[in-house]
Parts: sequence; structure tokens; C-alpha cells
Amino acid sequence: MSDAAAPAGTGPRTVLVFSHRPEVRDAVRTAVGTHPSADVGPVRWLECSTGAEVVAAVDRGGVDLCILDGEAQPTGGLGIGRQLKHEVDDCPPVLVLVARQADRWLAHWSMAEATLTHPVDPLVAPQTVAGLLRDRAGRPAVRGRAG
Repeated sequence: MSDAAAPAGTGPRTVLVFSHRPEVRDAVRTAVGTHPSADVGPVRWLECSTGAEVVAAVDRGGVDLCILDGEAQPTGGLGIGRQLKHEVDDCPPVLVLVARQADRWLAHWSMAEATLTHPVDPLVAPQTVAGLLRDRAGRPAVRGRAG
């Protein structure tokens, strides 16, 4: 797995999906699919069920997008997203799943680039994921702890 984000169309992009609930991870994968848009190519899913797994995966590099469940327990995706943005140089984009549109301000606090609401809309989710992957494609990933 490369540390740099794959340019559009050259190989699978790694999308991390985090929730302590397997049904939430399944719903996200089902809504987005393996090809959210022809111009961003296929995605490879990396599932995490704990906050520690998310941090370790992002620290290893090669993650192109993080989809984090804001309702996860005991550590929610909002806090993890904020932690990643503060600790990882050139952090991959973060998309947070929120319970209601009114909770979008929490995603703003967490420094997330985008939100989706529960239940995940299969028409909106692929467009949102593809847009974030397109934005990421032109930027090299630099991993490491901010000092």
C-alpha cells in the first residue's frame, strides 16, 4: 500500500469506515459501493471498530478517506476526526456520519470536510465520497505527527 493517494483511475483508493456497530459499516459500504464514480476508480474498504484501530490505520498511511460514525461508542467519530486533524500532517479527508442535519455544526467542530446523515442515502453517499476522493487525488499525502 502506497503512502500517496492514488491518482484518479490508477488503482483502488482506500476508504476507512469506522463504527462500533457492524450494521453501520455495512450500510455505508452498501450505499457507496466499490465504484462511487467512474472518474475516481474503485475503492477498497478498510473497516475499523475502535478508535485505536482508526488512529493506527491512519498513522500507517495509505488511507485516502475516513468515514467516521459520530454516534460510535465509547469514542465517537467526531472526537477521532478532530484528533486526526490535529495530529496527522496532511490528514486524509474526514466524512462524519451524524444523526440529524442539525448536528452538522458538530462535524464542523471536528474539522470534517463533509457529513452524511443516518440512514445513509445511497444517492448522496457515492457523490460525497467521490467528491472528497477527487479533491484528495491531486495532493500528495505526508504522514507523521504534528509537532
